Parts: sequence; structure tokens; C-alpha cells
Amino acid sequence: MFFQIKSYIKFLWNSKNEHGVHSPFVFSLLTKCFYDKKPKSAYIVLNNYRKSLLANKNFIEVTDFGAGSKVFKSNIRQISKIAATAGISPKRAELLYRVTSYFEPKNVLEIGTSLGLATAALALGNPKAKVYTVEGCPQTANIAKEHLNRFDCNNVENVISEFESFLISENLHNTIFDLIYFDGNHSKKATLKYFEVLLQTVNNDSVWIFDDIHWSLEMEEAWEIIKNHPKVKVTIDTFQWGFVFFRYEQEKEHFVIRS
Repeated sequence: MFFQIKSYIKFLWNSKNEHGVHSPFVFSLLTKCFYDKKPKSAYIVLNNYRKSLLANKNFIEVTDFGAGSKVFKSNIRQISKIAATAGISPKRAELLYRVTSYFEPKNVLEIGTSLGLATAALALGNPKAKVYTVEGCPQTANIAKEHLNRFDCNNVENVISEFESFLISENLHNTIFDLIYFDGNHSKKATLKYFEVLLQTVNNDSVWIFDDIHWSLEMEEAWEIIKNHPKVKVTIDTFQWGFVFFRYEQEKEHFVIRS
């Protein structure tokens, strides 16, 4: 916790809003998407999805392949508590919805479904998109699938698989993902491995979002390596998320933005 507080103070010191940004691409993203305060009908759906999970007092056994939980001490977890503490926040879900709506990706990949809160935001952000979401824990994935169907997120394909098994499968051959949301294994080694493997799936307009880039020193190190990769041209650090863009026509530039 102390590490994250220290990182957040550093973030606040270095961060800017749209008035400190001179890139037309980033300025447009901030003003038309990040800072869009207009209400959306999809927010009601996202809120009802969350309420349904918060009302679910059943317990499931979670299979955790990642860096572990800082909240839960046991793998037997109550669905309502997972939704309240481990899922994407309402504010972040709305931002993820706006980002998906803004870029209109055709093929979306989510690494780490959990209960599907973020998946719903991706699916509703562009109903014409095909959203592939990968989850290693069968019980968690089944809860997500049930809720996504209940809330008419019909453009989602749920894949139950360990992330590495999915990434080395034939699924990625000749596949282009316009948007990838990384919310799985929060370790440096795994994050960098996913990054390297999925580079084969990018195009000029691909958008990648890494969750919890300041979760630990290891994740901050991974984020720095990603920023410095020659194929990465523009990054945005919002503290919670790291946005990566591969726009070949742009000069390399990094932004720290309050969102």
C-alpha cells in the first residue's frame, strides 16, 4: 500500500490535463472521450450489471493463475465481494465504454474476464465488435457468461483457458485486434510475455490498455519496458491504466494524464 501511495504522489506531480497536451491525437481523445461527462444509456446497463453481482451472496472457488490478491486470503470467495473489491470500478467501466465507443474497434480481446464487468463495457461500447474474453478460472468465467447473456452482451465469446495456453494457440494466427484490455496476471514476466506475443496482432490503429501499471515495482518496470519498445509510439499513463498506441506516423511521446 505504501508503494502505491508513493507512486500516486509522483503521478500527481507529473500529470497534466488536456491544457498541457500539444498532440492533436491525444488532445482529441481527452476532450471527446476521457473528459466526456454526458450521460449514456449504457451506464444504466453497467450499473444494473454491477448491482446484480453485488446482490449475489453465493460463494465460488477461484482458481488464481496470476500474481495473487491483495484483498482475499482464501480462494473461496463470495461473488458480491469479488464484484465490490476486485472488479473494475464504476468510473473505470464508464471510461472503458467511452474508449471503445470512441475508437469503434472491430475485434477486441480481453485478458482476464473476472466477473465480466469490464467485458460488458467493451461489448456495449461497440455492439458491432466481436469481443473475445479469456479467463482461466472456470467458475468465475461461468458467472461472467451468465451475466453477459442476461444483459444482452451478445457480441462476446467467452474463452475458458489459461492465458499462456490461449496465446500460443492457433487462435492468434492472422488475427488483428483493434483493442486489447490486459487485466490478467499482474506480474512483470507475464505482462511482458503477453506484450511480446500479441505484437503480431497489432495494426496502425490498435489500442492497448494495461491495468494496474503501478500495482507493484515489477509492474512499473514492465510499463517502462513497454514504453521504450520501438514499436510503441504514444503512451498515456492515467495511474490505474496505461494506454499504448502504435501509430507509425507519430513521433514517440509519453503522457501522464489525470483522467
